[in-house]
Amino acid sequence: MIPEELAKQIKLLEIRTDRMVEEISGGAYRSVFKGAGIEFEEVREYTVEDDVRTIDWNVSARMGTPYVKKFVEERELNVMLLVDVSASGAFGSAAVTKRRSAAELAALIAFSAARNNDKVSLMMFSDKIELYVPPRSGRRHTLRLIREMLAFTPENPGTDIALALKESARILKKRSVIFLISDFIDDQDFSSALRQLRNRHDLIAVQICDPTEKQWPIDAPVVLEDAETGELITLHSGSRSQLQQALDDRNEAIAALCRSTGVDRLEIESGSEVLKPLIKFFASRHKRGRH
Repeated sequence: MIPEELAKQIKLLEIRTDRMVEEISGGAYRSVFKGAGIEFEEVREYTVEDDVRTIDWNVSARMGTPYVKKFVEERELNVMLLVDVSASGAFGSAAVTKRRSAAELAALIAFSAARNNDKVSLMMFSDKIELYVPPRSGRRHTLRLIREMLAFTPENPGTDIALALKESARILKKRSVIFLISDFIDDQDFSSALRQLRNRHDLIAVQICDPTEKQWPIDAPVVLEDAETGELITLHSGSRSQLQQALDDRNEAIAALCRSTGVDRLEIESGSEVLKPLIKFFASRHKRGRH
């Protein structure tokens, strides 16, 4: 039996993301991801909207006018939600934590996939693999994934992104779309694992940031606790610029890593709307794919 409060949270998230799915399911989601294969459909006369690389020169020579080959993608996708549930995700300077924003984004992706009859799996990780739910399709499965993300209590507080990437590579036998959803607070080097997974799959890095991780709000003495190690850090008056530089450096390092490995990166600010940046990301990726 699901506790009443959790059932309410699931229902509210379902209603909220349902409305959002309507806005992205009309082509935005499907247009930016490729199926696992393609098959020949037809040869038809060339139009100005067609890519010249699809022209069938043999048929065009026989007919005396340009013709193109059209192919149909294998429509079913495998989508993996690779979600960081380490202790730093419990932080939130506003009413919503990073983990809650991550769950809302993951739910939106899962419902979009379900609308397109795609299979979705879920892997939640800290510094170990906390939970894996194998891929299935359908609304009931999607609701189960949401329940797991909202109710799950991780055993370990730390973060090991490299471990999660390597385990994903081991499990996934078929080319998949992977959303790595994390705040990327990890002192270990995971660049090699990121690059290797990117070479085999369509990998999108979604960085969840609290507003204070973009712009530290106060210049006053304050004591911070590292949620993953328990270490206390005292910031004295006047150290705001030093902290801000450290935050900027970390964010730039993540962006640079994604650029160097060819991984698409989407940044979501916790507590803010997740739909607009997701649609903007899809539109940018679709435009880039057309070129």
